[in-house]
Amino acid sequence: MPLTNHVILITGAGGGLGSTAALALAKQGAQIILLDKSIPKLEAVYDQIKAANAPEPILYPFDLAGANEDQYYELANKIEEKYGSLQGLLHSAVEFNSYTPLASQETKDWGHILNVNLNAPFLLCRVLLPLLQKSQAASIVFTSDSSARTAPAYSGAYGVSKIALEGLAKILAEELESSNKIRVNILIPGPVDSPLRKRAYPAEDKTKLPTMESLAAAYLYLFGPQSIGVSGQTIDARTFHL
Repeated sequence: MPLTNHVILITGAGGGLGSTAALALAKQGAQIILLDKSIPKLEAVYDQIKAANAPEPILYPFDLAGANEDQYYELANKIEEKYGSLQGLLHSAVEFNSYTPLASQETKDWGHILNVNLNAPFLLCRVLLPLLQKSQAASIVFTSDSSARTAPAYSGAYGVSKIALEGLAKILAEELESSNKIRVNILIPGPVDSPLRKRAYPAEDKTKLPTMESLAAAYLYLFGPQSIGVSGQTIDARTFHL
């Protein structure tokens, strides 16, 4: 299994895409750290991974928006104490309520969405970079949205956060390029039958959409040996082929 001895942290691991990635990567031998604020959701993913006879994952209940900087450093310290290094970081947590005009966007919601979708990935990267740099080849993957490049009306704080997140990923990829150890890429899942998609487009016929499991190959590529040397790229799952 290509991911044996790989330790990968997944945020939003209790969500649709996060849990899909966790199961796919665990089946390839990865030791997964499941991070989410919902303990019941974490336990459900834990059970799925155990049922697949994959390495036993670690549950780490964590509120990305509510945690302070010290708690982020505490997370990094605990990973270092247990594993010594980190081979992967998947930013899969996402906050989205509904499509809203900017004129109607509540300040509280604006701050919360930016905290989860943008500030948390920045903080996690900052505290975990030393652990990732201890690996010969590590991978950071940011989850974006196909709309980030078009900035559609009513996408509000969610749309702004995804535009900024792609900028963060590109800057980080360039800063880490010379070390040739940590690759940084962006994944565009595209329309899939996920919980977020159901909230965004409740009237849509979801039977015509690809399943979340269809993304497994993209996750395996981004965290597996085939993508070593590939950094600063945007991988669109709709056109991705190995």
